[in-house]
Amino acid sequence: MLDLNYIREHPEIVKSSEKRRRHDPAIVDKVLNLDLEWKKELKLMEELKHKRNVVSEEINQAKKQKNETLAVEKITEMRTVAENIKKTEEKVNSFLIERNATIKTIGNILDKTVPEGNDENENKELRKVGKIPKFNFPIKDHIELGLELDLIDLETAAKNSGARFYYLKNEAVLLSQALQRFAIDRLLKKGYTVIQTPYMLNKAALEGGVNLSEFQDTIYKIENEDLYLIGTSEHPLVALKKDQTLEEKELPFKICGVSACFRKELGAHGRDTKGIFRVHQFNKIEQIVYCKPEDSEKFFQEMERNSEEMFKELGLPFRVVAICTGDIGNKQALQYDIEAWFPGQNEKKGFYREVTSCSNCKDYQSVTLNTKFLRKEGNKEYVHILNNTALTDTRPIIAILENFQTAKGTVKIPKALWPYMSGIKEIKKKDALNKDKDKDNDKAKTNKIIKAKSTGKAKKKK
Repeated sequence: MLDLNYIREHPEIVKSSEKRRRHDPAIVDKVLNLDLEWKKELKLMEELKHKRNVVSEEINQAKKQKNETLAVEKITEMRTVAENIKKTEEKVNSFLIERNATIKTIGNILDKTVPEGNDENENKELRKVGKIPKFNFPIKDHIELGLELDLIDLETAAKNSGARFYYLKNEAVLLSQALQRFAIDRLLKKGYTVIQTPYMLNKAALEGGVNLSEFQDTIYKIENEDLYLIGTSEHPLVALKKDQTLEEKELPFKICGVSACFRKELGAHGRDTKGIFRVHQFNKIEQIVYCKPEDSEKFFQEMERNSEEMFKELGLPFRVVAICTGDIGNKQALQYDIEAWFPGQNEKKGFYREVTSCSNCKDYQSVTLNTKFLRKEGNKEYVHILNNTALTDTRPIIAILENFQTAKGTVKIPKALWPYMSGIKEIKKKDALNKDKDKDNDKAKTNKIIKAKSTGKAKKKK
């Protein structure tokens, strides 16, 4: 959430940002009014507590002087003061809770570069990278390829777990692991610390990364437990330094997060119901950076560049879009998405779809989590926290299947993933694989016979 002091000192800046978000700026005045009421009741409570101390001393003095009439009078007064303190304390807590809850509904201060727009249709394309493949044969989408090549099982998953679940099989499992190791290796070379996170968080930790009121349709709650399944490793990683003050020399703190992700996707009802594009569970390698405020723009560009380099190396065409003022989330001050090209989308005419989101959240999360750093000069400030997807597994798998399919019905593996694929460079139909194995076995037998005959001839000559 925004720092309350910032709202107090710069209400017009906050209002201007809310207007750009297509939010009602009156919410800022509501926060300030609640803040004034809270201060007024807090001051009254402190005055009453002071009065209680004074009356308590007057009771002691009356008792020492054996003035029972005065003592009884002061005790009666004390009871009234105590009741007023209790009532005022309830008001103080009520205004505090309402004020803080209202602050959480105010979005981050938008970066000046965020393009104006009402919704996702007005996000701004920044650049396109890579060539869109042209096929001289009827193409297949990832569901057809996945079933024909025995890579996914959607029917059994639906029976056992429900819609939007899946079994990955054979080379698809290797692809999932390959993509994760590929991303981890690239981030390790860039100085990121690899961390595998818990898959569950309590409410206090989770609310530092997300506003739960906005994510009721996304986050799974564990029944009868103060635990939630994480939607991304971002959540446990931004909570990693909760209620801590870092030394300036510890920054930047760059993390490569490894986790499974769990999402209800209720808000996406009716969208991408088939296949493995929009699912309840997937794996992701995440980038998180804690840094000084003056460095967050630099690291935003670095993290975005990291993901673009990975998609270039994989040979997948993509575009980069800046998310507009009407589409950006509350916690983001600036957001770029990478949208990969999926030939099987849009009735096999192809379409760009989101595969990564790079966000500069500045100090929005660190204020909630109380994560600060100590400058060399001795003053404390909130750190800036940024996040970006490095790679997920399911959507890049779809992109690989659809972009690198062949007329033979096979799929070429991107060269960058060969070291992680146990020698597999092409995904073939399983009957074709068996034929290849039989051919290899026959060839091996033939070579063995030829070798044995040549060895026998050599012995005869001797």
